[in-house]
Amino acid sequence: MIKKRRSFIIGIKGTSLKKNEIFFLKKYRPWGVILFSRNIKSINQTKNLTKHIKKIFNDKNYPILIDQEGGRVSRINKFIDTSLFTAEYFGNLYNKNKRKFNIYLEVYIKQVSYLLKLLGININTVPVLDVRRNLTNKIIYDRSYSKNPKIVSNIGKLSIKYFHKYGIGTVIKHIPGHGLSKKDSHINLPIVKEDISTLNKNDFYPFKKQKSILAMTAHIIYKSIDDKNTATHSKKVIKLIRKKIGFKKIIISDDISMKALKYSIKENTIRAFSAGCNIVLHCNGNYKEMINVGKNSPLISDFILKKTSNLINIVR
Repeated sequence: MIKKRRSFIIGIKGTSLKKNEIFFLKKYRPWGVILFSRNIKSINQTKNLTKHIKKIFNDKNYPILIDQEGGRVSRINKFIDTSLFTAEYFGNLYNKNKRKFNIYLEVYIKQVSYLLKLLGININTVPVLDVRRNLTNKIIYDRSYSKNPKIVSNIGKLSIKYFHKYGIGTVIKHIPGHGLSKKDSHINLPIVKEDISTLNKNDFYPFKKQKSILAMTAHIIYKSIDDKNTATHSKKVIKLIRKKIGFKKIIISDDISMKALKYSIKENTIRAFSAGCNIVLHCNGNYKEMINVGKNSPLISDFILKKTSNLINIVR
């Protein structure tokens, strides 16, 4: 069944599947579905939604993702208040009291994982491994653990370890690093001018040797690597992610409807695959855009099939 799917993840509009969305899922068969606050009203409603999606694919382990970081980025705040637990909060606690930090982090992740699994969700798009700077745009700022790349790396490794322990897959982001961005890539195109040596010592460092099966790209131009294309659309950056950073698993684009990408949805999709992204992400639930993504996404490769099998061992 997995072999018949296509290499994209899609968002839906509401709290239940519309007829056209059911048709779309059956026809284009995306690799996964991502949920947001607009899709979550109650526990029973969300469970029914995820059961319906999994029934369409006849797969109890079908990938259903969510962006549940804590702090400002919380999609399950109807059920649990995680506003205190920003990445910055855990980074500060790590510096003050590592024993207390370790207990708090595991308890937090255990509770979030329990709720996600109850809802039928099996992948969380965390941890954020961007290295914070004074200039970092507020879209990232407290979503970053620290200004210290080693601390970001260490907390990232523990977060992945605990999410996997409690049956939730992870997505490291925003590879190869969003911390130097002065702009919000949802709205504008960020351009990073630092040289590769500086990037390698700082921004690239936290993404190295991480055990997450999935990673999400940054919609940023890194001028010292490719002065024309964002990471999502750059063969040079994707090659660097594979070779220099050493991430050999599944690369997912960030949302291709974000304004940092200057092309049409169709062109954004084609260019992401051409650059070397394995899966394209489209979040807003716009049906016309979804059709363009579905039509221009290839069937999943043996590479993705193999890595998905490894992911299933975590989330089942």
